[in-house]
Order: sequence, then structure tokens, then C-alpha cells
Amino acid sequence: MKAVVGALLLLIPGVCLAQTPPFTGTIFLEPDIIRSTDRSAFVALEYTGQDSRRMFDRRAATFVQVNAYLFRAGFDDGLTAEVQVNPEFGSQAAAQREAEKYARAIGRIPTQLRTDMATVWIHKGLKPFGGGNNNVLIHTGQAEIYERDGILEETLVHEASHTSLDAHHAGAVGWRRAQQRDGSFISTYARDNPVREDIAETFLLYLAARHRSNRISRSLLGTIERTVPNRLAYFDDQRLLLYPITRSRAPR
Repeated sequence: MKAVVGALLLLIPGVCLAQTPPFTGTIFLEPDIIRSTDRSAFVALEYTGQDSRRMFDRRAATFVQVNAYLFRAGFDDGLTAEVQVNPEFGSQAAAQREAEKYARAIGRIPTQLRTDMATVWIHKGLKPFGGGNNNVLIHTGQAEIYERDGILEETLVHEASHTSLDAHHAGAVGWRRAQQRDGSFISTYARDNPVREDIAETFLLYLAARHRSNRISRSLLGTIERTVPNRLAYFDDQRLLLYPITRSRAPR
């Protein structure tokens, strides 16, 4: 694995590998970037029945086929997602409570991060969340810890960045140029996984620096701006859809 990581790092010439990033990971830094009391774009949840769905379950470390409870989550920016809930929750009513809870939390993250999110998988268990595959994966035991620490929405931003940003930006010439010009990474997790994790690790702090600067310390803001100024500028240039972080919604 170390050899693979080293090879990936060498693909980004000009990045100073000797420089120690300021953080180990970014989801843990500030619980107030998005608060549980912030506006959510979530508006409705419709039960559509039970049916067979293939869902990844970290407890099994593989895809499983289950007769999932299915819900259509609607958001007021016009996006929808199918929320697939493991039948282990025991009843439609219990599954619906989980689906609504996490759909509402997902509605607090920006439109841009939900554009490629076709499905949401919800299981029990104390396992990490996941993103990608046009999906966000939630394990509710882990979610309880994130909620306790105030970082549920921050974690969803990270995972949904994998879902809706990575494919469009991680290999983009402009992003790679920004990495080179910055010459550093915001976290050791991003540094050690520069292709897979740099977008997700950086985008959360982009939101903090550009749109929630009143909720973070001046010290944190200064560190972000000094460490990844070119990445911040790259995201600025993308005209990303940031509702409900910002007020404007994309035309339907």
C-alpha cells in the first residue's frame, strides 16, 4: 500500500511532500460549519414499498442483497434520492424514522453534493460512512457518535464530495494545478491519499472559509487560507450550487 501511495504522490509534481499538513483529518475540526438547526432542503419522504436492493454493508465488507424498505426523499431544489433502509430495523415505521432523520441531515449539505446522489444506504452498526457509487452509506451506530460530536453534517459533506465532486474534479487539470501551486495538503489523510481524499478533505474547509467564516476561529480560517489558497480559488471558479448554505437555488 505504501508503494501505491508513493506512486500517486509522484503524479503531482511540485507538491512539497516534506511539509507536514496542519491537520490529520478535517471532519473533526469544527462542529458548527453546518448545525443541526440550519435550514434543510429536505421537504418530503414517500414510502414506495419493499423490494430487493443491493447495498454495501461495511459489517460484511461486501455488497448484500436485502428486501429493503424504500423511500423517495424530495428536496426543494428539485433533487430526489431513493433511501434504502435495511430491513433489520424491523418495521416500516422504524425504517421511516431513520430515512427521514438522515434525509433531513442530507438536505443541509449543498445542492452540488446531492447532484449525483441517486441513493442512500442505511444500516445499523458501528462502521464508517462511505461515499461514491452515486450513493452515501450510513451506519447508524457510527452516526450516533458523529451526532454526539456535532459532526454528522460535516461527515456527510465529506462523503457526498466523493459522490458528486470526485469524478468531475479530482483528475481535472485545474485541480491538479492548484495542488501543485499550493505545494501542501490540508491534512495528512489528503496527503496520503491525494487522488482519493484531497477533494473531500478540502471541500468541507472551503465551505467553512468562504461561507461559514463567522463560525470558525480566525486561527482556523488563517490556516486554511495559507495552506490551500489555490484550491479555494479553484472551487470559487466552479460556480458550485451551494444552497442551502447560500440562499440562491439553481433554476429547475
